[in-house]
Amino acid sequence: MARIGIIGSAGRMGKALVEAIAAADEDLAGGIDKGGDALALARSSDVLIDFSSPHALEANLDAAVGAGVPILVGTTGLEERHHFLCDEAAEQIAVLQTGNTSLGVNMLAHLVREAASRLGEDWDIEIVETHHRMKVDAPSGTALLLGEAAAEGRMIDLARHSERGRDGITGARGHGTIGFASLRGGSVAGDHTVHFLADNERIALSHLAENRAIFARGAVRAAQWLIGRAAGRYRMPEVLGL
Repeated sequence: MARIGIIGSAGRMGKALVEAIAAADEDLAGGIDKGGDALALARSSDVLIDFSSPHALEANLDAAVGAGVPILVGTTGLEERHHFLCDEAAEQIAVLQTGNTSLGVNMLAHLVREAASRLGEDWDIEIVETHHRMKVDAPSGTALLLGEAAAEGRMIDLARHSERGRDGITGARGHGTIGFASLRGGSVAGDHTVHFLADNERIALSHLAENRAIFARGAVRAAQWLIGRAAGRYRMPEVLGL
């Protein structure tokens, strides 16, 4: 049995992870939250799953490196410096960072990448995401993951070819850009649709999350996959063999 440690165990995802670990017949090594001893948890674990907060990421990565155990980072709202920290840690341990651990979402990203690579720039791409009223970041990590997939398919830089937060007289839509729209309300776990729109026809690729159990199941499967991997940065598509 793999010993899986949870960072952010008191949150909604943390509680779902406890159930998913039990369902997978693995061993819960323990869980911590703000102020907890990440290094002690890492030393008692075969792999860590981090669903805490961006400001805690550096300490959590340091703990994983200190204990020599792999870590799955599912925390969203990360900035450029956080990805640099993941790169640094990945020189010594296996690190899988993702905006979404759902196996279905990652299959969707694969389909989006394929569609974007085959449809010309006369097909506009718009990503619409809906989440519960308590979510603090926008666009969601999943929307950005899907945007990156579309950008990879188009072989463009998402940061330079995205449109967000349209308001007022914005002018015509930028040619070849990827648009984002974020909706917030209720208790929605996460709905994402990628629209491909051309003259007189449209394609919509969607994923609807009914509860957090899907993210927890995917995270546990990815954590199992990470154990024994060489140091480096990994992605969810590799877990699926894509």
